Amino acid sequence: MASDQKFVDFIIDQIDYSGQVSYKKMFGEYGLYFDDKLFALVCDNKLFVKPTLSGRAYIKDIVEAPPYPGAKNQFLIEEKLEDRDWLKKLVSITVAELPEPKPKKKK
Repeated sequence: MASDQKFVDFIIDQIDYSGQVSYKKMFGEYGLYFDDKLFALVCDNKLFVKPTLSGRAYIKDIVEAPPYPGAKNQFLIEEKLEDRDWLKKLVSITVAELPEPKPKKKK
């Protein structure tokens, strides 16, 4: 089942980093980016955040699941989607720990 635009818009609004958070549609699902860093996926109208050590310490009671068949487990965020401050903090500490994206090769 593909995710719908309303759910993605809700997540982007909750994170609320004006202009720094964007999304790209991929195969009916969505990748969420902070500047150029992919930090989360929205699949089947569920939010999956890339796992980091800081994120694990912050979340505490972690639910991990693959966003799609064959994918590595990521943090499945369900309970705290309505808590804007908590979600913003999770994004902030996750993005800080993720490596910079590799430069794209010129064709």
